[in-house]
Amino acid sequence: MTQFLLIRHATNDFVKTGKLAGWTPGVHLNDEGKAQAEALGKRLADVPIKVLYASPLERTVETAQAIQAHHPHLTIIEHEPIGEVRYGDWEGMSIAELAKRKMWQVVQEYPSRAYFPNGETMRGVQTRIVDAIEALAQQHAGQMIALVFHADLIKMAVAHYLGVHLDNFQRIVISPASISHLTLGHSRPYVGTVNDVAHLLELQKQAQQEKKSN
Repeated sequence: MTQFLLIRHATNDFVKTGKLAGWTPGVHLNDEGKAQAEALGKRLADVPIKVLYASPLERTVETAQAIQAHHPHLTIIEHEPIGEVRYGDWEGMSIAELAKRKMWQVVQEYPSRAYFPNGETMRGVQTRIVDAIEALAQQHAGQMIALVFHADLIKMAVAHYLGVHLDNFQRIVISPASISHLTLGHSRPYVGTVNDVAHLLELQKQAQQEKKSN
């Protein structure tokens, strides 16, 4: 049985710009994200990870580095097949502006029919991430693999292995620095956990206390 830890990267400030990040370079973890990544690394310190992959973007690599800090024998392998959605012409555009387009509604309600101009289709993205996971399962049979990548791709992968149609994949919640666990053997897949954020509870308590004190 090959085990996968499907890990979303930690928080960054690009979301505050109100734009679609995609493959935009220079998107780094902010202070909150660094704290989340550190907590994630500590959570996985004693987990027998054999291989560590990351999407080749700064926010994912920086999150992976926090895991690597507790597993110095591992090398972070930047793996493009688990990279973010290719949004094409939409990349870097204002979400408020994109929300006015007809295709935005398709993306939200019928993603199986959605496409991004000069970019990928949502069906194609799901196929890409599932194919990547299946290839890694063959390459690293019987091992535990950590993949650090992106929310929508994790949702699509979890949906596939749960037998949930792509049009419903946004019902799955994948939070920053969360862990989802997938096991693949010769037949039926097993999804053990989805959106595990137990390691972030202390950070959340601290944030709430700070809000009360301000």
